[in-house]
Amino acid sequence: MWTSEHTQRLHFIQKLDEEHALSQSLEPTSTLPPQPGRRRTSRGPFWMIPAALPSRRHTPDVPMACPAISGNLHKPAAPSLHCGRAVGACTASSPSSVASEAPMGRSEAMAAAAGGDGAGRRAVVVELLLVVLQLAGSCGAGTTAALPVVINTWAFRKATETAWRVLQLGGSELDAVEKGCGQCEIDQCDGSVGYGGSPDESGETTLDAMIMDGNTMEVGAVADLRRVKNAIGVARKVIEHTKHTLLVGESASLFAVRMGFPYEDLTTPKSLSMYSKWLNQSCQPNYWKNVVPDSSKSCGPYKRLEKVTCEKWTISQRSVHNHDTIGMVVIGGNGTVASGTSTNGGVHKIPGRVGDSPIAGAGSYADSTAGGAAATGDGDITMRFLPSYQAVEYMRMGMDPTVACQKVISRIQKYAPEFFGAVICANTTGSYGAACNKIPGFTQFHFMVYSPLLSQAAEQVVDCI
Repeated sequence: MWTSEHTQRLHFIQKLDEEHALSQSLEPTSTLPPQPGRRRTSRGPFWMIPAALPSRRHTPDVPMACPAISGNLHKPAAPSLHCGRAVGACTASSPSSVASEAPMGRSEAMAAAAGGDGAGRRAVVVELLLVVLQLAGSCGAGTTAALPVVINTWAFRKATETAWRVLQLGGSELDAVEKGCGQCEIDQCDGSVGYGGSPDESGETTLDAMIMDGNTMEVGAVADLRRVKNAIGVARKVIEHTKHTLLVGESASLFAVRMGFPYEDLTTPKSLSMYSKWLNQSCQPNYWKNVVPDSSKSCGPYKRLEKVTCEKWTISQRSVHNHDTIGMVVIGGNGTVASGTSTNGGVHKIPGRVGDSPIAGAGSYADSTAGGAAATGDGDITMRFLPSYQAVEYMRMGMDPTVACQKVISRIQKYAPEFFGAVICANTTGSYGAACNKIPGFTQFHFMVYSPLLSQAAEQVVDCI
C-alpha cells in the first residue's frame, strides 16, 4: 500500500539523486570501456534498482544503531532490554500494511547499484540510504513482528521458557498458556501466584485463574479456589468439561477434585508469618471503609456506618506490588491466540473477594482475529474498565500494540490517576507492547518475551506513563 510516508521517502531519494547528478556533471567522464555483460544506458535515477522501496522489516545485512529512540527494541544478544533506551544493533518492526514488502539487504543493494554509472560511489550511497530509511521507518515503529510469540507480565522467566518449550514440542497455544502460568503456580512467583502467598483476613490463601481460547472464544475460570494448587489447570477443565465459564469458592474446589486434582494445603510458614505480622499491626492495611470501629485502627469485627462518605483513591501501602498477577498471551505460528492469568489475589483481602484475574476482558482476553492482552496490578480498579478487551479491540482497528496498551492505561488514569497497574498487548502478526501507570514506587514495568527473533527469553522494560 502506497502511503504518504512512501511519498516522503521518494522525495528524499530523488533529492539525493539530483545532488549525485550534479556531482557527476562536475567530474570528467570516465574513458573506461563498458565491462563485459553490461549495457550502458542513459543515466536514470539511481533509486530505480530492481526492488521496491526497502521494507521497514529488519534485514540482518543492514546493521542499525538506534540511540534514544522511542518504541520497543530488541537486541537478541542481550537478555535484558529497555524499551526506548536500547543503544546498539537493533531490530524494529513494520506495520501489517507493509509486512509483505520484500526487504533489501546490503548485498542486494550493492549488486543492483553495480549495474549503472558510478557503481562504486552509487553502491555506497544506496547502502547508506538503506540504513537511513531502515532507521527512519523502523526503529520508532514498535516491535519486530515474528511468530510464534510468548509474552507475559513481570520478569517471570521460567514461565516464559516453559510456554515456549511447549510450543516447540508441538503443543497448542492453550497448552502453552496453561503450562506457562502453571509454572508460576509451582514457583510461587513473587509470592503473588500460587500457594503460600497473599493470605486473606482469615489467614487463608485462595487462588484465581482463567484461560481463554481465541479461536472459539471459550473461557474457563475459577475464583476463590481453596485447597487446590493448580488453579490454571482447573480453569482449563472448566472449558473442557462444562458449559460454564466461571466457578467460584468451595464449589470450584469440589469440581477440581472431581476432575482429579488433589486437595492440598495452600498455607505455608511464610504465609502464616505474614498473617501474624498483619494482626500485630492492628490489621493494617486492609480493605474496609465506612465501618465501625475505625478500620484504620482496629481489626474489627466491623459494622456499617449509617452515613456513607466518598473516599478518594490514594496510593497506600497495600497498592504497589500487591497484585503481581501473571498474565500471559501466546500467539502460535498460524496466528492462533490464547491467554491466561493466575494469582492468589490481594494480600489481606476480605474473604470472598474476586479481582480482575479470572474475569474475561479484565484479567486477559484473546481473539485470533485481532490479538491478545493481559493486565496486572490492582484488580479492584482495573476490572471496572475491561482493559484487556479494550486493548484487543484497539488492535483490531489496526492500532500498534504499544499504543493500544497506552490508551487503556490513559483511560483508567482519568478516573483513578494513582492506580497501580500495567497491560501487555500482542497482535496476530507477532508485534507486541506494554504500558503502565506511573506512580511513586512504580515508574517502570518489566515483562518477558520469547519469539524466533530472540535466542532466549528476554526481559524488557517500559517506562510508565
